[in-house]
Order: sequence, then structure tokens, then C-alpha cells
Amino acid sequence: MADIHLPQHIAIIMDGNGRWAKQRFMPRIAGHRAGVEAARQVVKNCARRNIKVLSLFAFSSENWRRPAQEVSFLMELFLTGLEREVGMLHENNIQLRFIGDRSRFSEKLCEKIKEVEQLTQKNTGMTLIIAVDYGGQWDICQAARQLALEVEAGTLRSQEITPEKFASRLSFSDLPNPDLFIRTSGELRISNFMLWQLAYSELYFTDILWPDFDENELEKALKHYSSRERRYGYSSEQLKEAARHA
Repeated sequence: MADIHLPQHIAIIMDGNGRWAKQRFMPRIAGHRAGVEAARQVVKNCARRNIKVLSLFAFSSENWRRPAQEVSFLMELFLTGLEREVGMLHENNIQLRFIGDRSRFSEKLCEKIKEVEQLTQKNTGMTLIIAVDYGGQWDICQAARQLALEVEAGTLRSQEITPEKFASRLSFSDLPNPDLFIRTSGELRISNFMLWQLAYSELYFTDILWPDFDENELEKALKHYSSRERRYGYSSEQLKEAARHA
């Protein structure tokens, strides 16, 4: 992997747990358990490759529409996973952050999230972002609300609102936006994930179901990323001209 250009920030929609279980005539919860193991491996593999930031879409705002029993299981799996994995993450100098609306979480889960964030906040290795009850539209709305409050308070003029100032009110605004977006299971959508931040990300879709997304599949995604010419909205001629004057 040393001869390819690696992204700073990888964002992943981990899709396909239910279908993985169905193919094996197993309950959906078995697929979610297998998905947790796949997540554990991708964290290890990204940290080993010195990826600066890894974002995992664990639970979207739309997931509350799932059957109550499945939602309850996912919340319990999330809590037990935090309790089990935080020691390993901390020992490996990984900083853990959570983005999303926590208002519907139990007090116990909110306290555990705060605890692990505080424990790992000074770690200087890879930053692992877990998106829970997160939606890109929610993120944009809460940023707009913050700016509106500043305008109302008289600390900001409306004409001072720029894309850069807006972006500074979004989740993880102190970190680079994703360079590479990965979605498993063959779905060709970004499904309300980091709508603003993915504006110039390279998009990689694979038919592999999330529990089967192993190190070899990650390497395929990284090679695909390395082969792309990132333009950030510019033409290849504009990029070449900028490079000549760099």
C-alpha cells in the first residue's frame, strides 16, 4: 500500500447487515453483530495505514422507523460495544467522537458517550467519528440555526455569512472533509450522510455486504481512490495551471 496515495478522511455507510443475515437464514440481529466485527476490523486497518480520520455511519435519523425491537437491540449493541471497545481504542491512541442528535438516547447511553469522548479526547492518533441519530439535513439545519442566533444577537451580520463560516458550524468542522466515501451492499445513494461535507469526495460503491467488507475490500477502495484525479470542482486544465504556479 506504500505506493498509492491515501485519503486523509474516509467516510463509510456500513450497509447490508440485514441482507447478509437473510442470505444465511439467520435473524437480522446476527447480521448486526457481524457488522460490529467488520467495523472493528476496518478501524484497525485504517489506523494501521495512518488514515487521519475514519467516519462510520452507525445509526441514521431514519433508522428510528425500523421495528421497535430492532431499534432497541441496536441501541443495546451500541452501548455494549462502547463499553467493550473503548479500552482498545484508547490504548491505540485513537480519539473517539460522536456526531448527531443525542436527544432521543437514554441517559445511560449519553453518559457513556460523554465518558469515552472525554477519555480519548487528548489522543493524537486516528480520529474515529461515529455518526449516531445523524442526518446531513439535520447537520445543515443546526448550523443554520446557530448562525441565525448569532444574527439575532447582533454578533454577526447576514452579509458576513460565507460558505466557510457556514461550514465552521457543522459537525467536525475542525477536521478535513471526507476524501473518500464508501458505501457497501450495492446501493447507489449517500442517504443523507454528510451532505455538505461530501461535496467533492470521491464516491466508491461496492456490492459487498458490510459484514464481508474485509481488508482486501478496503484495499480495493483505496486503490480506486488513488487512481482518481481529484478536482474539487475545477477542470483538469485549471488544476494544471494551479500546479504550475504552486
